Amino acid sequence: SCMFSLHAKEGEVTSFTTPGFPNSPYPNNALCYWALRANANSSISLTFKTLELEPCRDDSDYIKVYDSLSPVEPHALVRLCGNYAPSYNLTFLSSQNVMLVTLVTNKEGRFPDIKAEFFQLPKMKACGGTLKGHSGTFTTPYYPAHYPPDTDCVWNIEVPSIKNVKVRFNMFFVLEPGIPVSSCTKDYVQINDTRYCGERSQFVVASTTNKIEVRFHSDQSYTDTGFSAEFLSYDSSDPCPGKFTCNTGRCIDRSMRCDGWLDCVDGSDERSCTCTEQQFRCQNGWCKPKFWLCDNVNDCGDNSDELQCSCAADSFKCDNGKCVPSTQKCDGKDDCGDGSDEGGCSTAGQTTVPCKEYTYKCRSGHCISKQNPECDGEQDCEDHSDEDNCNCGLRSYVRKSRIVGGQNSDVGEWPWQVSLHVKGQGHICGASLVSARWLVSAAHCFLPLQGIRYSDPSLWTAYLGLTDQGDRSGPNVQTRKIKRIISHPFFNDYTYDYDIAVLELQSPVTITAVVQPICLPDATHNFPVGKDLWVTGWGATAEGGTGASILQKAEIRLINQTVCNQLLTDQLTPRMMCVGILTGGVDACQGDSGGPLVSVEPSSRMFLAGVVSWGDGCAQRNKPGVYSRLTSLRDWIQEHTGL
Repeated sequence: SCMFSLHAKEGEVTSFTTPGFPNSPYPNNALCYWALRANANSSISLTFKTLELEPCRDDSDYIKVYDSLSPVEPHALVRLCGNYAPSYNLTFLSSQNVMLVTLVTNKEGRFPDIKAEFFQLPKMKACGGTLKGHSGTFTTPYYPAHYPPDTDCVWNIEVPSIKNVKVRFNMFFVLEPGIPVSSCTKDYVQINDTRYCGERSQFVVASTTNKIEVRFHSDQSYTDTGFSAEFLSYDSSDPCPGKFTCNTGRCIDRSMRCDGWLDCVDGSDERSCTCTEQQFRCQNGWCKPKFWLCDNVNDCGDNSDELQCSCAADSFKCDNGKCVPSTQKCDGKDDCGDGSDEGGCSTAGQTTVPCKEYTYKCRSGHCISKQNPECDGEQDCEDHSDEDNCNCGLRSYVRKSRIVGGQNSDVGEWPWQVSLHVKGQGHICGASLVSARWLVSAAHCFLPLQGIRYSDPSLWTAYLGLTDQGDRSGPNVQTRKIKRIISHPFFNDYTYDYDIAVLELQSPVTITAVVQPICLPDATHNFPVGKDLWVTGWGATAEGGTGASILQKAEIRLINQTVCNQLLTDQLTPRMMCVGILTGGVDACQGDSGGPLVSVEPSSRMFLAGVVSWGDGCAQRNKPGVYSRLTSLRDWIQEHTGL
């Protein structure tokens, strides 16, 4: 009942689905076969349009695609499980005119379904060729679709005789399951007798002449997305005109030289540098931003940025960097000021502890010593209240696109991100969805400006499920009007202290794969110094104007509060937190005013750690960004939203 034979029709796309799609899930304990055929001298292009399976485990449901009509491992192209974002490229090519798709399900769970389509195309007769000129581009066959199996391509590249040639791989995905990248025995790219495979960031291979040969080989099984490359002519005496040349041959902007970031993979841009006032000189000679001092992360490589921060042998180092006597650990008093000396102090058989400012309080009124127990998948409170209201902080699409470039976000990657628009002005501020009816943003977004009273809810429209500002009417997008805006009564528009606001929607949103709330941390939740966080936004400021069209993201790190306060000349308050960017490059990204600062917790749930307040959303390269600290404002949020 679950075996199908389909033949491609000339010039048409043929679709197929799991039985019952989309109204009923596929059955348990099923083994389904779809045998796909095309005309002689044709090959098949297969694309999964919908692919939502249960999360990947050893015994989970899976799809397998074969480059034959027999389900034999030597002809397997791919094994798929889990949930894929709509933008993930799931197109596969056959080497001949047949293909087999199998679905294997277990006895647990009945998940959503699969929809796929295929068509025939003329069989590829040749691959590669001769490329001439000062520059040009080339890719694996059918890129960004998965390249066909059993393929060999050769590109002979030639630039003018007075120049040398180099090849830059901008995207490189030639990964074969179980094959170490040191050997490259199956699928590979070969240049100058060196093989390259695996998943690699941008890299350059240069020739000492005006010619270079690039070979690509795929064997009979397991294909990948392939590569996108360009060739460039260069002058050997000045290989990077107007730029800095890494020892690897990569060209980077001169402003990246000696800026404290390893923009060259080999670190050659950070050698023999003179440090600026905003930088710390490591013992190995590298210069690093001062805000990385004492954050429990070895940024220098020789740990010299952490040497002056360690505590004496008889002392305990708090998460905030403070040192307290070891005898004060687990004494029932918050000697650190952040509760870290009292975290995890319960003894065997002890389930509750006296309630303090830093202990988590269960709904029963009892307190537990475990740090950050909420929504971690373990029932720590006797009444299990630490695991209530936990439908938050998870992405529907676990598998996100690898082709989305740079800092662009994928569809559904940050499903709590909200874009706040004012009619006639467009995107003004960001916000975070924390329940079906409530948003969290920054109070400074709603200050009066140029005669406009931005605190008027009727001015605003919230866009949810939005990735591209140019596609606000897309099928994933929901719009809501704002019922009321509540800014913190202590908000100071000079210091930006208490920079928080909550917005009630006129009607609740519909929770979907791309519209989901983020978890709110308990007031006792601890985000340790040195923790990596994420900021997202379209780069808008409260003064108006949009930056990017596609939602941007940047990985950043929490900075030692004492160090940051020194750098910012004592402008911080306990309601603020400091972060700095981790990525090199000028203008790495900018979050929105009011947008989310997100922490991925060990449980994989994501919590709202902060709100973009002042300073650039991602901070400048040697200057921290400042965020409103959610834990310090948590009680006020609960008072006004009930969350």
